[in-house]
Amino acid sequence: MVRYRPYVVLSAAISLDGKIATRSGDSQLSSKKDSRRVHKLRSGVDAILVGRKTVSVDNPLLTVRHLKGKNPTRIILDSKGTIRSDSKILKTCKKVSTIIVVSEKITKSNLARLQKFPIDVIQCGKNKINLKQLFRILYRKKIKKILVEGGGTTNWSLIECKLVDEIIVTVTPFIIGGKKAISLIEGKGFDTIPKSLSLKLKKIIKMNSEIVLNYTV
Repeated sequence: MVRYRPYVVLSAAISLDGKIATRSGDSQLSSKKDSRRVHKLRSGVDAILVGRKTVSVDNPLLTVRHLKGKNPTRIILDSKGTIRSDSKILKTCKKVSTIIVVSEKITKSNLARLQKFPIDVIQCGKNKINLKQLFRILYRKKIKKILVEGGGTTNWSLIECKLVDEIIVTVTPFIIGGKKAISLIEGKGFDTIPKSLSLKLKKIIKMNSEIVLNYTV
């Protein structure tokens, strides 16, 4: 099959009731062993993709740690370009390749601010980021495999656009509950089961009280 976009792996740790964070934003669900597995996964992709909210709430580095391996390019979906200048992403962009994706809704001041950093700013989409167009651009930049570690909204946007090829989920031994706690997939969702994403179970790994489920689309 001829590909025109990167192969996309969606990765997340969830509670038993499908939450990726508590209502206060605490998302520290994975064990140390599972974190090492995730970092090994990071070392094998060309890029890691997250949304602006993940950067705002978690302030992640999105680098490879706990083992030797290359740091993939970091891709941040930030339609209005509001990522904080003191975020870990921008503070380390001289050392780690970073792409900020914005839409035409970005203000001139935010665009000028971002262009002062040694990053690649991609403007893609009018009122919101056009993901299909973005992925074609990324593919032309030799980004062939992307690991998505975003929140529920980013995850839904990619699934809605049929841009996910594989899903790796660690089910952790926690119950979070709460309507305001973030689920693995947010957004409006599918209205009927036949319209939903159909998956094939590829592999199961048991790690103490955690289970890693690997599905292909």
